[in-house]
Amino acid sequence: MTNSERLNDVLRQVVARNPAEPEFHQAVSEVLHSLGPVIERRSDYADARIIERICEPERQVIFRVVWQDDRGQVQVNRGMRVQFNSALGPYKGGLRFHPSVNLGIIKFLGFEQIFKNALTGLGMGGGKGGSDFDPKGKSDAEVMRFCQSFMTELFRHIGDHTDVPAGDIGVGGREIGYLFGQYKRLVNAYESGVLTGKGVGWGGSLGRTEATGFGTVFFLSHVLGSRGRSLDGLTATVSGSGNVAIYAATKAQELGAKVVSLSDSSGSVHDPNGIDLALLHQVKEVERARISEYAARRPGATFMKGARPWSIPCDVALPCATQNELNENDARQLIANGCIAVVEGANMPSTLEAVSLLQQAGVSFGPAKAVNAGGVATSGLEMQQNAARQRWTFEQTIGRLEEIMRDIYETCAATADDFGAPDDLVLGANIAGFQRVADAMLAHGIV
Repeated sequence: MTNSERLNDVLRQVVARNPAEPEFHQAVSEVLHSLGPVIERRSDYADARIIERICEPERQVIFRVVWQDDRGQVQVNRGMRVQFNSALGPYKGGLRFHPSVNLGIIKFLGFEQIFKNALTGLGMGGGKGGSDFDPKGKSDAEVMRFCQSFMTELFRHIGDHTDVPAGDIGVGGREIGYLFGQYKRLVNAYESGVLTGKGVGWGGSLGRTEATGFGTVFFLSHVLGSRGRSLDGLTATVSGSGNVAIYAATKAQELGAKVVSLSDSSGSVHDPNGIDLALLHQVKEVERARISEYAARRPGATFMKGARPWSIPCDVALPCATQNELNENDARQLIANGCIAVVEGANMPSTLEAVSLLQQAGVSFGPAKAVNAGGVATSGLEMQQNAARQRWTFEQTIGRLEEIMRDIYETCAATADDFGAPDDLVLGANIAGFQRVADAMLAHGIV
């Protein structure tokens, strides 16, 4: 059997064993299609069936979450945690609360997290979790009761040396606070390293809120630097309007770019004069309003109902919303408009077809597992601070984040070059992350 046939056979096994999980199939396919060169060079990976093992989670936990709403009615949701791979350290990855959450989405996120965490070099395994609970429109009391019920089951499966969850879509500082409070009550101990994304006054890290968005732009700066360019004077489109999008827009404008879009599930804002960051923070972080409210208050801005921002002319695009938000048609539009770089601030926001088109057209492409690793990297720095009972300054944390993002970019670029595919950061990220995990798995034996 050739290496190509072996990899295709693994993918067929994954699809057969995990039916009706298209996002997970897509994530596995994207990685496997990069691994031919490394399997050719390292036959011991194939002999030990490392690829088959890395595609199968070490543990999957699914549980019922029962809670009572403000009307006294009992509600039932489903919670889950997929502990995918612990070869490099305790499982690490966020919790997502959103109606779209299902096992396939959590598995795709957990699979991506393995390689993302490996690229940081911080000794973290990969995992992910969440629930189909929707915090939007819920009172603080309802969110608290849900979080307490969720943690009443989850606490059995986590710990600072076992599995360290963090936030994701629908899980911000409020939710992390309620989850941590219930964990502390259940274990009768103050184990601050069990969750990251905590409040700064009780074990959190300065810079964690900004980290994923800032890291995305740091990575983009290195991508542009390889082409002799900088962000200064460029026009950027950004999708999403959560933490990642807000702080990607913030850092991009700090570095001289003009960010002209943001979005949410209802549509996109086009602001040709550049996003007003003060108004954005007021609308999204203080009022928690829809992004259309920004357009309503901002002279010159328009709201494009139901539309994505990729038709807006730009030099660089930063998809920072959710999976598969940038498709083949969007890629064609970006190429036609002269876009020179796309970097993924969200998890797998581009379809496989879109990525292929962008690369064929010579558009520099930064894959999510490398680009948005700044969030989990800073979670790792939060874990370091918790272990040492220290609190770093904002400048210390962001300075270390800049170093990590530079190292990730250089690792991806050097690996792509080593395997005969210069500038293919997708291949570089996949192979570099895979090798770090695979070498550890070989060292640990058949487990």
